[in-house]
Amino acid sequence: MRHLSLCLLALSLTVACGRSADPSSAETFRWVRVAPVSVIERDSAGLSGTVRARFETPVAFQVGGRIAERRVDAGQRVEAGEVMFELDPRDLEQAVRVAQADLDTAEAELATAAAETRRNRDLLAREFISNQAFEQVELAERASRERVDAARARLEQASNALDYASLRAGQAGVLIEVSGEPGQVVAAGQELAVLAGDGPPEIEVFLPEALGVPASGRIVRPELLAGDLELREVAGAADPLTRTWTARYRVLDPDLELRLGSVVRVALDLAEGGPRLLQVPIGAINERGQGAQVWQIVEGRAHAVPVELLDLDQEHARIMAELPEGAEVIALGTHLLHEGMAVRALDRP
Repeated sequence: MRHLSLCLLALSLTVACGRSADPSSAETFRWVRVAPVSVIERDSAGLSGTVRARFETPVAFQVGGRIAERRVDAGQRVEAGEVMFELDPRDLEQAVRVAQADLDTAEAELATAAAETRRNRDLLAREFISNQAFEQVELAERASRERVDAARARLEQASNALDYASLRAGQAGVLIEVSGEPGQVVAAGQELAVLAGDGPPEIEVFLPEALGVPASGRIVRPELLAGDLELREVAGAADPLTRTWTARYRVLDPDLELRLGSVVRVALDLAEGGPRLLQVPIGAINERGQGAQVWQIVEGRAHAVPVELLDLDQEHARIMAELPEGAEVIALGTHLLHEGMAVRALDRP
C-alpha cells in the first residue's frame, strides 16, 4: 500500500511539471464563425424614421390652480376653441371681485377730485386762491385718474385669469398625450397634454454624422416606393451622445395616410461620391450601451470596431465603418465576447 501511494504521488508531480512546462496550453479560446464585409453599391441610404406632426404643441394653463374637470383623452380629436380642461374658478372669481371693488373706490376718489378741481377753478378765477394751490388740486386729480387706470388694468388682468381657467385648444388636431387629472394642482405653464396640429405630416430621421444631410428621399413600403420626401430642417449640431443629426422631411403626397408616431422605412438620396455603405450579417452587430459595434479577429484575439448602424432586416445590417471591403467580422455569438478574448475562426487551421 505504501509503495502504491508513492507511485501515485510521483505520477501527480510528473503531470504537474508537464503542465507548467507548456504555459500556452493553459489558455482556452472560443470558436467563432466569421463572415466577410460587403460594399453596397446604391444611390440611397435606408433609414428608419418616425411620423410626426409639423406642430406638436405642449398644452398648459396660463394660471395655476386645481383641475376641476378633464374633458379629453389621448388620441382624441379636438377643434380650435374646444375646452379641454377646467380649473376650480373660485379663487379667480374672488380676485375679480377684489379688483372690481378697487376700481369702484378709485373711480369714486376721481369723481371727488374732479369736483374739487372745478370748485377751485372758480375760486382761482375770483382770485380767492393762488395758482400754486390750484396746481396742487390738479395734481391730486391726475393722481386719482392714474389710480383708476391702474385699477382698471388689474381688473382686466383678473378677468383674463378667470378666462384662462378654461383651457381651450389653440388649433384643430389630435392629442398625442394627456397627463392632467382632475384634482391635480398645477402651476402656470405646466404641461398637461401635447396637441398635434392638422396639416401634412413629417418624417423625423436621425442621420449618422458621416452620412451627411440628404435633401430628398422616399418612404419605403413593402416592395414599392411611396411618398416623396423633401428636407425641411436639420438640427444645428449633432447630438453629443449619439452623434446623429435630427432632420425633418416633408411628405409631399397629401393623400398618403400615415399614423402619427408610427415607424417607417425611408430611402434618402445620396449625393454622387457619397459615403460608402457596408453590409454585414445581422448577428455581427453588438450593442452594449456605447453604440453599435462589430468584432474582428486581430492576432487571434477579439477586437471591437465601432460602427454607425443605418438599418437592418431579418438577415443583414447596413452600416458605415472604417472597414475595408472583404474584411471579416465575427458573425455569431458576439454577446459572449470581450476585448482581448482569445478566439479562433471555424474552418481555419
